[in-house]
Amino acid sequence: MIPFTDEELLPVVEKSLEKIKPMLALDGGGLTLLKIEDGRVFVQLQGACQGCASSGQTLKYGVERQLRIDIHPEIEVINVLPGTENEIESLNH
Repeated sequence: MIPFTDEELLPVVEKSLEKIKPMLALDGGGLTLLKIEDGRVFVQLQGACQGCASSGQTLKYGVERQLRIDIHPEIEVINVLPGTENEIESLNH
C-alpha cells in the first residue's frame, strides 16, 4: 500500500518524470502525465515513443523504475494509448 494520497503524489511524480523526459527526447519521444489514481500513474507516451516496439521496456524500466526509486517501490505506471483517454476509468477495474 502506497502511504501517499494521489494529491501528495502529483508534485513528486511530476518532478520524477522531469528526470526522464530528456532521455525520451533524445529518441524523439515524450511523455504526458494524464492522472494519478489509487497510486497508479497514468501516462501517455508521445512522439517517437508512441509506436516504438520498445515502448513497453521504456515504460517499465525507465519511467516506472525511476518513480519507484524516487517515490515508492509499489508505484505502478500505466500507458494510455492515444484515443483511449476516455477509457481510463475502465482500466481501473
